[in-house]
Amino acid sequence: MKALLTLVLFLLSVTVQGKVYERCELARSLKRHGMDGYRGISLANWVCLARWESSYNTQAQNYNPGSQSTDYGIFQINSRYWCNDGKTPRAVNGCRIPCSALLQDDISQAITCAKTVVRDPQGIRAWVAWKNRCQNQDLSQYVQGCGV
Repeated sequence: MKALLTLVLFLLSVTVQGKVYERCELARSLKRHGMDGYRGISLANWVCLARWESSYNTQAQNYNPGSQSTDYGIFQINSRYWCNDGKTPRAVNGCRIPCSALLQDDISQAITCAKTVVRDPQGIRAWVAWKNRCQNQDLSQYVQGCGV
């Protein structure tokens, strides 16, 4: 019985953690979804962004007390402007999706929403981590050895 309980607790912890991509695995997935060159943004920029926003974790969530909003998923997409979490005041929901959709292991909806975000006038500069860690940097290391 104790072994069964341990197994159940282990399986629950695995499902809560979600998927954490390997760098090249994410690069290949983003390329398959048309992110390389989307709006002039290289694949390396997207991989760098995901590295510094979420550490490639689909379940990443970060609360922003100042705006009473939360950033969700592998791209840390904000609930104030882009998704509906049912708790952010004055939310816009520009991607017209629940924020929970951004936490799926299948990142298709997160990618679609990220494409919506970069069509906004701020473009990829909407992500602070990209500005602080990726902008004007040599990003070749983010796709090196990935075959993309």
